[in-house]
Amino acid sequence: MKAFISTLISFIDILIFMVLVSYKTLIYGRQINPSSFPEFSLLVPSFASLCILVSIACILNRNTRFKFLYICNLIISIVIICDLNYFRYFKDVISIPVIINALQLGAVESSVESLARPLDFLYTVDLFIIPFANRYIKRKYQSYYFNPKIKTKLILCLCFLALGVSINYKCFYKLSKQQPRLLTTMYNKVYITKKLGTLNYHYIDIYNTFRNKIDRMTPISKSELTEIRNFMNLNKSSGKNLHGAYSGKNLIVIQVEALQEFVINSSINGNEITPNLNRWIKRSHYFDNFHYQVASGGTSDAEFMANNSLYPAQSGAAYFLYSGNTFQSMPESFKEKGYETAAFHGFRESFWNRNVMYKNFKFDKFYSKKSFKNDEKIGLGLSDKSFLNQSIEKLKKLKTPYYAFLITLTSHYPYNDTKNYGNFNVGNLEGSLIGNYIKSIHYTDAQLGMFLDKLDKNGTLENSVVVIYGDHYAIPKNKKDEFLKFYNKKSLSEVDWIKLQKVPLIIHFPNDSIKGTSHINSGEMDIYPTISNLFGIRSDYTMGNDLFNEKNPKVIYRDGSFIDGDYYYMSENNSYYNMTTGAKIKENTELKKKKQMYLKQLQYSDDILKHNLLKNWIKQ
Repeated sequence: MKAFISTLISFIDILIFMVLVSYKTLIYGRQINPSSFPEFSLLVPSFASLCILVSIACILNRNTRFKFLYICNLIISIVIICDLNYFRYFKDVISIPVIINALQLGAVESSVESLARPLDFLYTVDLFIIPFANRYIKRKYQSYYFNPKIKTKLILCLCFLALGVSINYKCFYKLSKQQPRLLTTMYNKVYITKKLGTLNYHYIDIYNTFRNKIDRMTPISKSELTEIRNFMNLNKSSGKNLHGAYSGKNLIVIQVEALQEFVINSSINGNEITPNLNRWIKRSHYFDNFHYQVASGGTSDAEFMANNSLYPAQSGAAYFLYSGNTFQSMPESFKEKGYETAAFHGFRESFWNRNVMYKNFKFDKFYSKKSFKNDEKIGLGLSDKSFLNQSIEKLKKLKTPYYAFLITLTSHYPYNDTKNYGNFNVGNLEGSLIGNYIKSIHYTDAQLGMFLDKLDKNGTLENSVVVIYGDHYAIPKNKKDEFLKFYNKKSLSEVDWIKLQKVPLIIHFPNDSIKGTSHINSGEMDIYPTISNLFGIRSDYTMGNDLFNEKNPKVIYRDGSFIDGDYYYMSENNSYYNMTTGAKIKENTELKKKKQMYLKQLQYSDDILKHNLLKNWIKQ
């Protein structure tokens, strides 16, 4: 008994570490997956991941071991808190490329602060108690302590390592059979975390980050190159309908911050939320099943897809990871046709690395914060009213024909500058996130209406195609209960939720020549191919579809989810749904084939970016 107590006391720090950190990882798992939390299934891989850390601790002396485990506990606690806050907004788990991008978060400090919760810091309470507990145990049970021999330490190290590796191997192998290529492509990081635990996910993330760096230096095989090029050739639009119909006209593209489709043609207390966009939709061609497809890069991903029709990076933002790549971008294709090209955004030019990427995309000019008179600030920066009014004057100075790309700012999360949004009455939504969002988007709608009306009055629209779309969602999933209040519903199914992730796509043609509503499934990847057809410009290496010639386009999300026809595949839980009925359906041969095909297309895009394939292809 004394020997048992002596062993227990001598290794009490390892026991405490295993119990406390296991508990933290389980609580974290419940927070990101509250509806169907598998406690035991997650405990096993979480325990295995901790065994690997403990195996290192076993070879250290007692004092060094305590410090090592304490630092590990501290790092894991910080990572969990960061993961939780990132998940609340992006519905994803943080990764090393995202951390690299985090230098940009200083400019959106209010957004980050709005996500943090005081209860998050309960994950760190034990860190204040453990040092005192350790001193107390050492003082009271000093006589029980013994320092094992090096041989014993090595045996313990190998035992813990073998236990951790063998359990993890079984868990990893099982998951790789269920979801082939998931662990190498990391296309669904949340699913990995739910199945393998947060530590194992971050182990994989670290491994894949270094592996990707090596992959980028490793030439791609000729067969893979041929396969990708064949796909790109087959994916080109036939361009029979409206091909080149608007060649020589101006193009004005407006990417609206956090504009979601659910506010379009919706009212509160009899008052339209977006009366101006509703009015212009009647004069335009409207796509009401248009989806955002952004990933970790948020707004920058939307810009990237709209101007390149390549998928966002697996993790992190393409605007940082691939800023040195060669692209066949939309502004470059317009320049080849003699257009002047310009980008407009009322924020600092280095944000999201835009000053670098816009040059790479061959924009002639970039009107950033320093190009505007900063006379009115709402939310993060220059108000949409001031930005759009000043942009009208800058448009007048551009040489026609031109391509102008504008990005609004005021309706940026967390929508807390309510005193400057006006007096729009949101009724029982007052004070809620969705209520504040509706106020902000109502304000932005008014400025867009002003902008379009002025362009109409001064004759610009007679010679211009105007494209308006939303970049990404406004309300994070952890606030979905606020949608229930907005729609007066008791619950939302997975299909209900994905339908709420639509954003508007409005294309206005000169003299209101093409009007109507299209219900086809579409997304941000389709913007460049569609414009390419309308204006007759080059788009040899795009992965989206021309919406005026494609009858059944699909929507592929960065995490491997997709909408094809009446079917929705949700990679987060590896399930299929009928988009009409909302019913869950079983995987069949056709659906399985589509899933693998769309994952392959994501891989094609990744290979193009990682290996900078367009650099040589464009020269040929």
